[in-house]
Amino acid sequence: KGRANYVCHFNLERAMNEGRFISREDANYVHKVRAFADNSATGDKSELTDVPENATIWPSVTSTRDNCMGQECAYYKECFVMEARKRALAADVVVVNHHLFFADVMLRDEGVAELLPSANTVIFDEAHQLPEVAGLFFGEDISTSQLMELARDAHAEYITTAKDCTALPEATAALEKAVRDFRLVFSFEGSRMPVQKAQALKNFESAYTTMQEKLDVLTRVLESQAERDPAIENCWQRGLALQQKLQAWQKADNANLVRWVEVFSQSVQLHATPLSVAEGFGKQLNAQPRAWIFTSATLAVKSDFSHYLGQMGLEAATTGYWNSPFDYGQQALLYVPNGMPEPNSPGYSAAAALPVIRASRGRAFVLSTSLRAMREIHALLKDAFSTEGMEYPLLMQGESARTELLDRFRALGNAVLVGSQSFWEGVDVRGEALSAVIIDKLPFAPPDDPVLAARIDKMNAEGRNAFMEYQLPYSVITLKQGAGRLIRDEADRGVLMICDPRLIAKHYGRRIWQSLPPFKRTRDIAEVEAFFEQAADDAMAEAGKD
Repeated sequence: KGRANYVCHFNLERAMNEGRFISREDANYVHKVRAFADNSATGDKSELTDVPENATIWPSVTSTRDNCMGQECAYYKECFVMEARKRALAADVVVVNHHLFFADVMLRDEGVAELLPSANTVIFDEAHQLPEVAGLFFGEDISTSQLMELARDAHAEYITTAKDCTALPEATAALEKAVRDFRLVFSFEGSRMPVQKAQALKNFESAYTTMQEKLDVLTRVLESQAERDPAIENCWQRGLALQQKLQAWQKADNANLVRWVEVFSQSVQLHATPLSVAEGFGKQLNAQPRAWIFTSATLAVKSDFSHYLGQMGLEAATTGYWNSPFDYGQQALLYVPNGMPEPNSPGYSAAAALPVIRASRGRAFVLSTSLRAMREIHALLKDAFSTEGMEYPLLMQGESARTELLDRFRALGNAVLVGSQSFWEGVDVRGEALSAVIIDKLPFAPPDDPVLAARIDKMNAEGRNAFMEYQLPYSVITLKQGAGRLIRDEADRGVLMICDPRLIAKHYGRRIWQSLPPFKRTRDIAEVEAFFEQAADDAMAEAGKD
């Protein structure tokens, strides 16, 4: 796992000594973390269930690539991350997530010690996620959170090591203010915009320049103190790296890079994302002789892999396509209601879902294509359940951690869970607890996505059909992931409902549903009700045999 998953002895000790916590809960949690670190063999924070995974104490007691001091750290010999790497080096099979794999790739390219051992075979599961993940690493990104963390760490060093350097707290406070002022340039959290739109905002350029200037001042102060302690030297080196990143993002003119801005509640992320990862990934494929295997239930569109091969630069790859062992024609039903309005109608989706939820006796996922639609559908279902006396438990993504929500969903047995992207893939609920999956609309990538817009423009300028070559395959692959939540076992039975008229009315709709598993299809709610009645009868008959 990445560094952020392991307790860092150095940062834990510093947090204990400083006693500066965001909340009273953190002051309590830090003692639990300390007791855990003193007794754990791994330091893996997932093993400390007494501290929530989203607790604000974790950034203070774990490390990042930026603030890890490596061999300069006084706790290097006891480091949990280094112990994990030693175990990996001795292992025959190492399991990591996609992000850690590409983090290792980038470090190797920079000539830095690698995170992972060398391997003669690389197997990517859920390989449909790779183009997006690779884009994050082959691009250039910087977040204002990194600047705030540098200011926080530099101030901590002032308190512990350099109390006589009065310029240091002044410089950290000035940088923190500049970063907050830059965030205030943007009105809305959750927004994404191309660089041109961001630069047109009032005060963008001046706030960006001020942020750079205050970072420069802090970096010079840190340089003057760097010889006093390795931790201060680390802060100085981070300051230099962040200076370069801010300058590089501002001046990036690579034709393959799209500059854009993403706004969060407390931070701003500046991205420079490649239009294509094919060239960058191709270099990794040819870097050393080894086998590469890409596997997923959703790499092909109607058994055609060309979209994925083109995205990843895998023209020479051998492909294989195997059908599912499930009997979809008997186990599942695809229901597309009659009289559907145009998309973007959460009110319709919620109303149309009610007869299916009633027929399935709860036991349903309602999957939306955006967080906003998810919240609207949840509110509408809550009102409708109350009005119609439907007493099914109603859950929503974000109410608690995904694993906890899934545990509750399974245990309740008749719940309805409304979710967005987190529940479209990587979720496995077998048995009767999940008997219906309801999808509000076809999952086309959002049109305001700056990278998507740039890719579409480039493809169309080349005389290609961006919709058929890029947008439609993306929708098919994502829809197949959502539909895949329904049948997870040879004994599962269920209904997939899609509330989007484009599946029927548009010429490309046929290509979409033909890419789905071969469900029996209907547009009649009576057939849905009959399907569930038959499933209940079959379950009772099976129970009678037992």
